[in-house]
Amino acid sequence: MTGIRPRRRLPARPVGAMVTGLRRTTTVVLLLALVPVVAAVLVAASVLCVPFSLPTRGAWRPVRIAAFALLYLLVDAAALVAAAGLWARRLPGGREHAERRLVAAEDAYATLERLLRLLRRAGTRIFGLRLEVTPPLPGAVRHPAPVLVFVRHAGVGDSFLLLQTLLSQAGLRPHTVLKRALRADPALDVLIGRVPHCFLPPLDGRAEDGIGELAAGLGPGDALVLFPEGGNFTPRRHRRAIASLRRRGLPRRASRAERMHHVLPPRDGGALAAIAAAPTADVVFVAHTGLDVLHSARTVWSRLPLRDAVRARWWRVPAGRIPEGEDARSKWLLAQWARVDRWIADHADPEATHA
Repeated sequence: MTGIRPRRRLPARPVGAMVTGLRRTTTVVLLLALVPVVAAVLVAASVLCVPFSLPTRGAWRPVRIAAFALLYLLVDAAALVAAAGLWARRLPGGREHAERRLVAAEDAYATLERLLRLLRRAGTRIFGLRLEVTPPLPGAVRHPAPVLVFVRHAGVGDSFLLLQTLLSQAGLRPHTVLKRALRADPALDVLIGRVPHCFLPPLDGRAEDGIGELAAGLGPGDALVLFPEGGNFTPRRHRRAIASLRRRGLPRRASRAERMHHVLPPRDGGALAAIAAAPTADVVFVAHTGLDVLHSARTVWSRLPLRDAVRARWWRVPAGRIPEGEDARSKWLLAQWARVDRWIADHADPEATHA
């Protein structure tokens, strides 16, 4: 618990509290309403698939997708019940306020780990999900220094798989930068609110300021998780990113980005803010491929269950080897991302989104 530092919080704004309450009420009601609907879809899909899939040993795709969707909803509901228990533990009691918050954060991490571990096991059984990490992770041990984890973003569920791996196998507490749209998931909305996080785009201020504040609060055993590309790779986004660099008067950077065919050029702002705010933190880069074949509704339908394992390659750069100065760090970050691109070129499926 010593690695979790209490975050400074501004006094709650009545309007913000009302919006949060309305959003969470709406998403919880929607969740509860979807459970019987998806259960009915699962039953119907099972009945309709029997005459087609049973004789031919088909893929049972409608059944697999509906079964996972139902399990996801049920796990979400169970996580909300657990979150209510965590809230009850924060009520006034014998512990000091700061200590209660630390305990609540630890409990929230434990709940998140169980939630994600269960979903990963379901993904393994239902979709054939397998993860191969190179080099092997050192095991669930607390690290003496914080780390910044910069990850490629591509494919359905890559952020959840990464968080589960960090929590369960690496023994790290992720302080995560997430898209604000994920607050539509009621369990994530509540649980992530119990631990250090940053939703983008911010409601006020700059994204870099929020990321910098998050990085400044890192302690031993903590990992700030950031996806510098800002979104999943698609050829269209790749072209738009290059055009944006040229409009901003960065032709050399645009030319470098054109030579990277599997990743988007990293957005400097958040990554550089994190490095500046946590100068003693090492940086870990994570390249992965295998989920990038799932880049549209059509490919999700045709490529499930997965035929190949999800492969991930990570490397760690000590804080002392990170260049000084924003311009030098920007070039260094782009060079590291070019290394991500080369690894993907050697390991990706030809039918992935970049092909």
